[in-house]
Amino acid sequence: MRVQRQDIIDAAMTLLDEVGIEGLTMRRLAGALRIQAPSLYWHFAGKQALLDAMADALLAEMRLPADAGLPWDAWLREMATEFRRALKSRRDGARVYAGTFPVMDNVLHVSDRAIATLRAAGADERTAAHTLFTVGYFVIGFTIEEQATLPSPGGNGEGIDLKRVAQQLTAEQEARYPHAAATVRLLIADNDDDARFRFGLDRLIDGLRAVVPASGSNPKKAPDPGLPESGASLV
Repeated sequence: MRVQRQDIIDAAMTLLDEVGIEGLTMRRLAGALRIQAPSLYWHFAGKQALLDAMADALLAEMRLPADAGLPWDAWLREMATEFRRALKSRRDGARVYAGTFPVMDNVLHVSDRAIATLRAAGADERTAAHTLFTVGYFVIGFTIEEQATLPSPGGNGEGIDLKRVAQQLTAEQEARYPHAAATVRLLIADNDDDARFRFGLDRLIDGLRAVVPASGSNPKKAPDPGLPESGASLV
């Protein structure tokens, strides 16, 4: 039976959990599917095209907030939190997503909903697009660093032991860089990624309130002619 595109994506996701993004090669994927590597290129021109499809697949299970009943900032906070959860659902998920620009249904669906929410709040097209990209970059960057310290969802890979990193600080370094050393100790004592994520996201949204109007204050504002009306993809 000829292998289907979705079969390849599913197998790639499973292999990603097993070997991480560095170990995910077209040859290894073909072996997992028990096919010859050239058969993959019927569906994907190369690894980057495969990563684009995998990035889109990561968003397939995102549960977006309801369209009505939430101010734009609360909606954006829930969306960003759910985006982080989706990236963390797979080993190296944030690294897979970073640098991809898939024009595919899941990414377009999430992006369209986010842009629509911001536009309904009165943001012009350019501000809405910049807001989406800014929040997306924060989530991706945070999650890349977060996943580097955690075991993978599939139980493969040990992550980075922050306590061991802290033990590498010498007495001389602590004396020369007391504030940095104190920060390392704080990181170990209060290793709460969720709290740090909420802090960063809340401060980011605090700043965005300066450029996005209050919800519903100007829902019919004309779009910015500098960007197409169709919106922007989620990074």
